[in-house]
Amino acid sequence: MADENNTNDVAAQAAAAPSPQFAIQRIYTKDISFETPNSPAIFKKEWKPEVQLDLDTRSTKIDEDLYEVVLAVTVTAKIGEETAFLCEVQQAGVFTIGEMSEQNKAHMMGSFCPNTLFPYARETISNLVNRGTFPALNLAPVNFDAIFAAYLQKRAQQAQESQPAKLDA
Repeated sequence: MADENNTNDVAAQAAAAPSPQFAIQRIYTKDISFETPNSPAIFKKEWKPEVQLDLDTRSTKIDEDLYEVVLAVTVTAKIGEETAFLCEVQQAGVFTIGEMSEQNKAHMMGSFCPNTLFPYARETISNLVNRGTFPALNLAPVNFDAIFAAYLQKRAQQAQESQPAKLDA
């Protein structure tokens, strides 16, 4: 009987404790740009492009537990020195990120949210490249956890380097 009361107490405490909250409120395309500066001459060239992918994220606090996260994806395809196409997509989302540690909140906005947004950006880029009549471009998945970990490591290293050296007395 005593064990049953302890179990009920633990369950009640767990229910009363604030749990981390996360919800997707909205996912939308914030900005799109597609340029083919060397068309139609570029279509006569052999299609062996050098493709460059650039990623960037930013977040903005909208309200108490509400954040906008924007994933900017830029794809540049060049044949030699000529740009075949330049595709820029800013895929955004509004997310509820409730009570959690600052470290977990930073991870959500720096890794989890971009990971959620990337498939939408990838589909938009694929569609734009197709509409430009270029061969299909399917971007590989991106490991945002690894990118975020590298960012944190770089910040820690910069902080360590910026601290004045302690002199031994």
